[in-house]
Amino acid sequence: MRSLEVKYLGLTLKNPIVVSSSGLTASVDKVKKMEEAGAGAVVLKSLFQEQIMHEAQAYEQVGDYPEAHDYIMSYAVDNSVEEYLTLIRESKKAVAIPVIASINCASAGQWVSFAKKIEAAGADALELNIFFLATDKHQNAAHCEAQYLEVAAKVREVVTIPVSVKMAKGFTNVPYMVDQLYFRKVNGVVLFNRLYEPDINIETMKMGAADVFSSGSDLRDTLRWVGIVSSSVPQVDVAASTGVHSGEAAIKLLLAGASVVEVCSLIYQKGADAIPEMLGAITAWMDRHGYNSIDEFRGKMSFKNFANPEVYERSQFMRYFSNHD
Repeated sequence: MRSLEVKYLGLTLKNPIVVSSSGLTASVDKVKKMEEAGAGAVVLKSLFQEQIMHEAQAYEQVGDYPEAHDYIMSYAVDNSVEEYLTLIRESKKAVAIPVIASINCASAGQWVSFAKKIEAAGADALELNIFFLATDKHQNAAHCEAQYLEVAAKVREVVTIPVSVKMAKGFTNVPYMVDQLYFRKVNGVVLFNRLYEPDINIETMKMGAADVFSSGSDLRDTLRWVGIVSSSVPQVDVAASTGVHSGEAAIKLLLAGASVVEVCSLIYQKGADAIPEMLGAITAWMDRHGYNSIDEFRGKMSFKNFANPEVYERSQFMRYFSNHD
């Protein structure tokens, strides 16, 4: 009997397809739709402290009264957080699959405050969407890394549910950071966070956003680091994200050592039907190769298990082209 069941963050998922934090998971109805399509789990749209504060300031008309300012800001935060907690509670009632919450904060205090409330609301796990843009030339890499680790450690201290960290690509040493997160009792990492990227319209001379969707070619970096991290820090579950645009891509990432794959852009582009298509491709591949479970092949081609692990390394690029006309 074929089984697509996997373990991720200590949770049992019926399959490895997880819908990423996005507008696709911003309401109970949307979460139900993802479950009906066959998703193994969902990550709810992130609770963004920055967005909450922006919205509060947009309708703030309090003159020069500090007390009124503090009241409105506090009300706005509490109201937005309560809406998010309601989404968690109602989603948990509506679906049987794991519901993972996601938060993004600008201050350490809010990370801890939100995390406590999210756990109390019944989320199965918590994904920390951490990103600090390094623009201060006086701050070295160690300072930037310390901010990530401080957030992870503080949140881990106050919640008992599983915690994962969604990481950006820009770290000098990704395995080192994952290992440091492991020492702070983080259960998993998501590789990688797809960040907002600016663009310039040269006719209107205005700033805008570049294409928000990933493409299949983005899989390359994800595949490399999933293979390396799953081998280097096997105690930490790896969710592969960015560039997952087919069942074939999901199979590659599972072979590299991913516990699950997080999908977003593909569902936006093709609709929820993309989920059963991916699951069908995985099942068909398993049938062709005689696998009865994902555990039988997961990590089979990771960095540590591959006969020639050098193919995961950047130096191979130059070796390849230096031998070709």
